Amino acid sequence: MASAGGGSLTILEYFGGENGNRCGYCKSEAGNMSHGMWAHSLTVQDYQDLIDRGWRRSGKYVYKPHMSQTCCPQYTIKLAALNFQPNKSHKKVLKKIRKFIQTGEMSHSTSDGTVGEPMDSQADSPVSYNVSIPEKPEISKEELKPLYTELEESERDQDEKVLQSQSDSGVNDQKADCIQSAKDQTIVTSIPKPGKGADANKPPCRKAKDIRKERRMQKLLLQQSNNTCLSQESPVIKPPKPQNISCSKTLEEFLSVTQSEPTAHTLEVRLVRSSPPCSQFKASFQESYQVYKRYQMTIHGDPPYKPTISQFTRFLCDSPLEPETRPDGPTCGYGSFHQQYWLDGKIVAVGVIDILPNCVSSVYLYYDPDYSFLSLGVYSALREIEFTRDLHKQAADLCYYYMGFYIHTCPKMRYKGQYKPSYLLCPETYIWVPIEKCFPLLDSSKYSRFNSNQGEEDRDNLTELGRVRVLHKRTVMPYSIYKKRRKGQNDEVDVRQYAGLVGQTCAERMVLYRM
Repeated sequence: MASAGGGSLTILEYFGGENGNRCGYCKSEAGNMSHGMWAHSLTVQDYQDLIDRGWRRSGKYVYKPHMSQTCCPQYTIKLAALNFQPNKSHKKVLKKIRKFIQTGEMSHSTSDGTVGEPMDSQADSPVSYNVSIPEKPEISKEELKPLYTELEESERDQDEKVLQSQSDSGVNDQKADCIQSAKDQTIVTSIPKPGKGADANKPPCRKAKDIRKERRMQKLLLQQSNNTCLSQESPVIKPPKPQNISCSKTLEEFLSVTQSEPTAHTLEVRLVRSSPPCSQFKASFQESYQVYKRYQMTIHGDPPYKPTISQFTRFLCDSPLEPETRPDGPTCGYGSFHQQYWLDGKIVAVGVIDILPNCVSSVYLYYDPDYSFLSLGVYSALREIEFTRDLHKQAADLCYYYMGFYIHTCPKMRYKGQYKPSYLLCPETYIWVPIEKCFPLLDSSKYSRFNSNQGEEDRDNLTELGRVRVLHKRTVMPYSIYKKRRKGQNDEVDVRQYAGLVGQTCAERMVLYRM
């Protein structure tokens, strides 16, 4: 038994599949089906790998739609941000905002083709992101702080075999050295017994227990360092190379506003860390909340008592993501942030985002309804794409913009397909498929396997249940050990379902909390 290593650790509770809840898209009373987990802590790499398997967070609740059974299948969608070029409707929005900033002219035209709010704010119950989030009793921090880590018994046996092999090899080497010495010097020497007699050419004898402990610690350190990389087994798309298109303006050129001449308005975008909250976030919290409250009441028709501060905090401020900085990462670091849009010194919109190793993930957008004429939903999405491209200059792997879920059965959510080049995640093999190839399949069936190779399966499918890591009585251990020690009802069905949904790689790296 070794003490648990330092560093961030993902700790989850699995709730299993839901029986069915009201759908905010088709209004079905019990058609929305999903699996859910509560994330007490979540590393940015683990969350990156989870969203690449169809998961998504709402506050600290992480959920995955039951794609083949839910009424409105929700497909994970991502944009290759480096190759994005704004289309005609995007350019209209950019020109409209540029004109407003420069001259103050307000255009209330509805012909710019910008139907739909950004990302996942179109659901009928936007705060809960169209999922039923269970009430979660708090677990003490001490209970979730592992003291020990135990290896699988087979690994212990292997360590002992290697140790024994090394010991036998050492004895044989000593014998050979002594025999050769006798031949060369014609001096008869006695063969030292194992563990006795100092040999300057060999390390001192050590206890098998100490060697096993050292190897376990080395394995834990190696595992933590590997957390910074995606599994080589996971199917990924190589970062796209930016396309040089000289015949049209770039997104950055459309967004830039020259400061050489006085303007009617000033627009500033500020990035503030929301979890843990930085000083700027705390200072602007009340103003940001009031914008959110007006948005919910005006745009979504919530009664005044519904968008409370606690509700706002729980869903859009609290995050399980552990903040992280890396030498080769963005200067702002990874984790959860709010992008605040300040117009003439006041907040008019806030984009909730997660910055992950390979992407910027859009969580939500709310804005002051008085500025609806600016199409702030579309504008914020374009600004987040530009932000992704800017981060890519600091972190080479960060080159995608995740737009949440694409819902083909909901016409007002199809606008995400207008951002190109985009890809949808195959719900069975978890490979990315160009969205244009998915449209014909979705037109004929609301649930579809996008991977045309019928013989291909999930490359990270569960293969060894015994290696799934669990946290039990403040000890991190493989399921094979936990299963022998646990008393009470067998929970193998739940653990197997959880591991199958997160994949073998994450199941061995993350920790499943068991009472």
